[in-house]
Amino acid sequence: MAAVGFAIGLGNIWRFPYVTGENGGAAFVLVYLGCVLLIGLPIVMAEIALGRRGGGDPPLAFAALALQSSASRRWSWVGHLNLGTAFLVMATYATVGGWVLYYLWSAANGAFVTMDQMGAEQYFDGLLASPGVMFFWMAMALTLTGMIIALGVVNGIERAVRVLMPMLFLLMVGLVIYNATDPSFGEGWAYLFEADFTKINGSVFLAAIGQAFFSIGVALAGMMIFGAYLPKGQSIARFSVLIIIADTAIALLAGLMIFPLVFRYGLDPAGGVGLIFEVLPIAFGQLPAGIVIGTGFFLLLAVAAITSMVGFVEPLVATWSRITGRSRKISVFQVVMSLMGVSIASILTYSHFADQRLFGLDANGLVDFLSNQIMLPMGGLLIAIFSGWVLSPLVLAEEFGFSKPWQFRCLHGLLRYLVPIAVMLILITGLS
Repeated sequence: MAAVGFAIGLGNIWRFPYVTGENGGAAFVLVYLGCVLLIGLPIVMAEIALGRRGGGDPPLAFAALALQSSASRRWSWVGHLNLGTAFLVMATYATVGGWVLYYLWSAANGAFVTMDQMGAEQYFDGLLASPGVMFFWMAMALTLTGMIIALGVVNGIERAVRVLMPMLFLLMVGLVIYNATDPSFGEGWAYLFEADFTKINGSVFLAAIGQAFFSIGVALAGMMIFGAYLPKGQSIARFSVLIIIADTAIALLAGLMIFPLVFRYGLDPAGGVGLIFEVLPIAFGQLPAGIVIGTGFFLLLAVAAITSMVGFVEPLVATWSRITGRSRKISVFQVVMSLMGVSIASILTYSHFADQRLFGLDANGLVDFLSNQIMLPMGGLLIAIFSGWVLSPLVLAEEFGFSKPWQFRCLHGLLRYLVPIAVMLILITGLS
């Protein structure tokens, strides 16, 4: 359940709709679903198995497993790559986590009552123009994350996720049903599920695999660290499928929640990072009991964001604590403070540095491209190669514990051949 909490977060509800909007709608969704099932699922299973067998933070686990398989300890750098990706992602993710907390506070105070399109856009623009406000809420998000990690990850998150994730799911279903009463629902449905295959190209594939990995939590070290906490005898396949189903269902619900509202209010589907923050306040402003519904939604979204942030930060803390020999609480403090420091650059990109560009991208766009469309696929590729070609098949088979030999042969074949070839082709065509 802690891993489900890690997978279900802003990647599904905030990032999936705007990346879908930027990449052509249904064509992107189709490629995304294929990437989740054929590439994401095998790597998630492998990553959890590596974490449980390695029994430590990602670099330590890779080194130990490589030695068991008579390979070089240098494979530990795959773990370092995963940690570096998680750190880079958190540089922008914590800022958005702060936005969610700010909108939770705003919804509870009735800021969205009778809000229209212009008011929603101005409200979000006002937040971006206030770096002090963004820093405060970003610091709050990271502080809450640090407190959860310091007090204990699995038990605390598991209790919260068991109750709050079903509530988030039900509230999203309710908003989708609300959308279904308006003619715009048909437009939103068509945008998500009626694909124009001419829009599929290399860049769409690259964006789709990056979103799939980001959303599920592949190659971000979190699944491996949660795998280290998974007791022997528990089914990795069952937990992995649960994670994939929950993650994909929430992402598709987010699309059905957002895009009908986008078309109803005449907004741009490719509205970028602020899409849900400019769309949902309008809906909550029009709904009966909008204050209660809006507050409940952003509260649950805040929980989803924080549990995902815990998944990003926990492996950083575990590794830093081992390397430095410092206590867990001191390591939590140091990692959280370093993330607050780098997040300042993300915050300033929306205001003071908004016009600064490198390779045509602002700082946040560049970090997003490097982490999600290069480092994530590279990390997933190396995990698949290590699992399929370096790690002893007997070790992997023992961890998976399939009842039928053909099941393991199929998964091992995917990790050896299909996944590496597919990821390499996507990287080459997407970057060319």
